[in-house]
Amino acid sequence: MDQSNSRESGMLIRIMDVETTGMESTDAVVQIGQCDVRIVDGVGTVGMPSSMFVNPGRPIPAEARAIHHIRDKDVAGAPSPEVGLAQLMAGPPDAFCAHNNQFDRMFFAGGDRPWICSLKVARRVWPDAPRHGNQVLRYHLGIDDREGFEAWHSLPAHRAGPDAYITAWLICEALKCATVDQMIEWSSQPSLLPGKIGFGKHRGALWQELPPDYLAWIADKSELDADTKFTARHHLKRRMADAR
Repeated sequence: MDQSNSRESGMLIRIMDVETTGMESTDAVVQIGQCDVRIVDGVGTVGMPSSMFVNPGRPIPAEARAIHHIRDKDVAGAPSPEVGLAQLMAGPPDAFCAHNNQFDRMFFAGGDRPWICSLKVARRVWPDAPRHGNQVLRYHLGIDDREGFEAWHSLPAHRAGPDAYITAWLICEALKCATVDQMIEWSSQPSLLPGKIGFGKHRGALWQELPPDYLAWIADKSELDADTKFTARHHLKRRMADAR
């Protein structure tokens, strides 16, 4: 895909994914993947995914290898993570996207480009999905049956290039329900949690079924996480609007 004329042709969103030595910000990147989505008149087209190994400068722990199966000898002689991550800026794209981008952004800031979190978008657009991991959504939405989808680009799973490819297709599906501006706005906020509440005396109830006083307690008085508080405020505001 020619990145040089992306702005003339339409908005370019670069989907990125990293595989790492662990889940903390002190860990290091071992593989970087990317896949571009070009949007013209609100319709997204998925480009060719690519990936590269990078040398984390430390051994890859067994726990991380059990997920992505990348070995120390695979990254020996590879460039540094800094060199690989810098290549993501080529173009540059109009926005970056990652599935649960809170994790990926620990390793790559993306300059001044806006970000889309496809996990937060998915929770908004498909709240009734059984789960919101990109592989679950792939099959829930029937992405494999979409014209142009190439299954071999999606393998092996839990590698940076294939995961970026699946996320690119999720963004194209989400564009049928939301604009890029909406996705960016949602991604800048805490996550709107779908489904049933998983704690407390109303455990198992749908968020929209919770009594207003309990929603207010979660939002204003509890010590729960930001996503949970945000979701409670969202439903409380909707309840108040409906009562008018």
